[in-house]
Amino acid sequence: MSLALDSVTEHQGRARVALSAALAAGPSHAYLFRGPRGAGKRAAARAFAAEVLATGADDPDDARRRALLDPSPHPDLVWLAPRGAQHLVEEVRERVIRAAAYRPFEGGKRVFVVEAAEAMRDESQNALLKTLEEPPAFAHLILLSSEPDALLETISSRCHPVEFAPLPAEVLEAELGGAGEEVAAAARLAGGDLERGRLLLSAAGRELRSQAEACVGAALRDEVAAAPWRALLSGAEAAGEEAEAATRERLEEEAEAGVKRTAREVGEEAKRAGRRRRTEILDLGLDLCAVWLRDLGAVAAGAEEVAFNRDRLEALRQQAAGLDLARARRGAELVEETRRGLDLNVSEELALEALFFRLARLLA
Repeated sequence: MSLALDSVTEHQGRARVALSAALAAGPSHAYLFRGPRGAGKRAAARAFAAEVLATGADDPDDARRRALLDPSPHPDLVWLAPRGAQHLVEEVRERVIRAAAYRPFEGGKRVFVVEAAEAMRDESQNALLKTLEEPPAFAHLILLSSEPDALLETISSRCHPVEFAPLPAEVLEAELGGAGEEVAAAARLAGGDLERGRLLLSAAGRELRSQAEACVGAALRDEVAAAPWRALLSGAEAAGEEAEAATRERLEEEAEAGVKRTAREVGEEAKRAGRRRRTEILDLGLDLCAVWLRDLGAVAAGAEEVAFNRDRLEALRQQAAGLDLARARRGAELVEETRRGLDLNVSEELALEALFFRLARLLA
């Protein structure tokens, strides 16, 4: 039977070659799959785990089949995803660190996959370190991360890195299942992230794009006294509330089904999920502002063909009329500086106010 890996990493040739070579030589004890969201890390991890578990199994085909199911009933595949904004420390300890010491239920291997590894707190990462340094011969760990810089160096250095490149825009267009300028624009604005591309084609995504365009337009007209950035904050807040409510509902349903959690734990996990979604949407809104400014510069320079927002060229032409290319580029840099600054727990309201007043002085 051909490797399951071959079919799920179609657009990740380098990763497929690296993982195929690892299987041929004998898999290492730990891997770090690095790359943007939507690049195929999750599917590749499941396929790689399936091949590891099939090795030495009494019925390799059946072991592979069960490991590929999502969720998987294979007892030697442990898949840990964060329930909220972060992995719970005790869950990492119980389901990975302590479980890794137990021998396989079937065959000769156990595989532990930690999705969104950057969501582990430092306490969890430090606790995991010993397992990475002295793993049992039968245990294999796969960490997935879209933000590998957020991992401790001691963790990253003990894992074999496997790089996943962003999906090309042409591939995203096909995955998004449509044609036309809006799909082409979403594929380019997504930055290789299929989930983001789908969001941009939703009603919420279209509204977010319009808000970003309006914010930059207000700066160009020197009309920022009306605080146009508050629409971005309100949209992010609404998305966070929706995510919190959905997470709370799911956790309460799990509690009714017998999963043990206190009301406090449910509330804290739901709030973490809400905060995480709020941050994601606000960051995306600012990213869209930066790309709009980049596109304005491209149009001003007569290079419309490289614009990402290709479905809104007429609006770009109107705003780019008479715009200095260097100022548009500097404006995009200011937005990116603000995005990075929000990681420092500054006031979002004040940070955005300062940003758009600076943009108005620069562009108007």
